[in-house]
Amino acid sequence: MEVLLGKTLAELQAVAQEVGLPRFAGKQLAEWLYIRRATSFDEMTNISLKGREVLKAKYTIGRYEHVGEAISKDGTKKYLFVVKGTGGVYAYIESVYIPDNDRATLCVSTQAGCKMGCRFCMTGTLGFHGHLTAADILNQIFSIPDADKLTNIVYMGEGEPMDNLDNVLRSLEVMTSAWGCAWSPKRITVSSVGINKGLKRFLEESDCHLAISLHNPFSIERQEIMPIEKANHLNDVIALLKQYDWSHQRRVSFEYICWGGVNDTPKHANELLRLLKGLDCRINLIRFHEGEPIASYPMMDKYFTSSNEQQMIWLRDYLTEHGITTTIRRSRGEDILAACGMLVNALQNKKNNGEI
Repeated sequence: MEVLLGKTLAELQAVAQEVGLPRFAGKQLAEWLYIRRATSFDEMTNISLKGREVLKAKYTIGRYEHVGEAISKDGTKKYLFVVKGTGGVYAYIESVYIPDNDRATLCVSTQAGCKMGCRFCMTGTLGFHGHLTAADILNQIFSIPDADKLTNIVYMGEGEPMDNLDNVLRSLEVMTSAWGCAWSPKRITVSSVGINKGLKRFLEESDCHLAISLHNPFSIERQEIMPIEKANHLNDVIALLKQYDWSHQRRVSFEYICWGGVNDTPKHANELLRLLKGLDCRINLIRFHEGEPIASYPMMDKYFTSSNEQQMIWLRDYLTEHGITTTIRRSRGEDILAACGMLVNALQNKKNNGEI
């Protein structure tokens, strides 16, 4: 049956008329789906009983519960959902809930697996199992136990958002429209490895924040860990970003995993300053989680070790002193494999070994 979750107001108005309800019932459907977060048609008491029965016969709401969870000692929670992937084969996806004082952030997935093959990301080892629908993306936000506590959402889970842009934009429309969840787009950040075609459309059609996975300012070195660099050069991505005004509320940031002696050197710091000159942005430095998949690739020995604390502090201070606000992201949920794709990978390994 067709899913209602993820439909726009105009589409819900068309659904209402199709099942014999007045057009204004579309707005009522939107309220039940996106504000009251209904999980069954029986809850929709201001819609006629006959109308609800017809809706039940033709549509499903599209909500479903998580099938597994892991809770960290620091309060981070990782949830596993099952979605229908390519060819109708079911796959696991992850969402991570990160409480931090008065903020509560949910990291959502946009694909089951990923095509990008980044050497440092566990999701890249899982293969690609399909695009998530807008309903699949929204369900992660609506169905976790702490949904009512959320203050921010980051599209930084499994998958590349710009490779599933139709569904990502549809989910963002629901989240930010007055007829939907009415969130400010400034509460949402969408990440990307840097796919120019998708980025340009995203920047034109959405006001949400943007985060770019940078990790190395030198193209040849970036290609070693991010194959996308071969087809979408970082210089071109930065040139595109410089065409937009980032001096107001909208923000662009760069994610930068630090490997000791590899990309945390003065040479790399100065190249970052050159590359990003004239762009109003910030950089988030990230520790590399030991045990991530880079060790499984040949010639990757130099990427085994994260930068030490002293070097990351130096890099942060050097970049900040030279005009780019830079922070060190605090690691969260390491005891529950909270980094992208790690829990799904561990679960898949157990299945392959006959442990579950």
